[in-house]
Amino acid sequence: MLDRDGFRPNVGIILLNQKNQVFWGKRIRTHSWQFPQGGIDRGESPEQAMFRELHEEVGLKPEHVSIVARTRDWLRYEVPDRYIRREARGHYKGQKQIWYLLRLLGGDWLLNLRASSHPEFDAWRWHDYWVPLDVVVEFKRGVYEMALTELARHLPADGRPRSARFPTRPRGSLAANDLMPPHMELPPGAVFDPIPQFEGSIQTPIHTDRSSTP
Repeated sequence: MLDRDGFRPNVGIILLNQKNQVFWGKRIRTHSWQFPQGGIDRGESPEQAMFRELHEEVGLKPEHVSIVARTRDWLRYEVPDRYIRREARGHYKGQKQIWYLLRLLGGDWLLNLRASSHPEFDAWRWHDYWVPLDVVVEFKRGVYEMALTELARHLPADGRPRSARFPTRPRGSLAANDLMPPHMELPPGAVFDPIPQFEGSIQTPIHTDRSSTP
């Protein structure tokens, strides 16, 4: 389902925990990280699509979250031709998205990357609000920046970022085990973040879906 300009309607989800950290998922069998997102089916409202995608990608139900805010208008990004199927080139241009800011009402145990038969992520972590855009596929970075910036004002005053500050990966990063605090205890099935640490980021473990690895 495309609009007259060749953009497919889509929703994006920024999921907060009680510390105002955001859910950050690693796309299955890639090194790219992103927020949950997905297309709006014919006959669906953006909110209905958001709840469907929320369950399919991270296993959450409507009663597990509260809606904090959504973007006022559609945010668009164009997809480079090399990522578009040959038969769709010439009429498919990209995605237009409504972004939702949600609050998780329960604990981490509610999250399930295998709720769907076609999982989107094989690992996840909590990250501080200004996520590192250099690990997001390049053509989505502008929309991420716009969505995070617009929705930041809806965070609680005591947890609201003072200004947009998107970290980048420093050169010559230490190995993950060298960066792990000696007092940190990891939950079952989790390993310390193997990605080089980002300036200004919060140190949190990465939770991996062992069943998705060959």
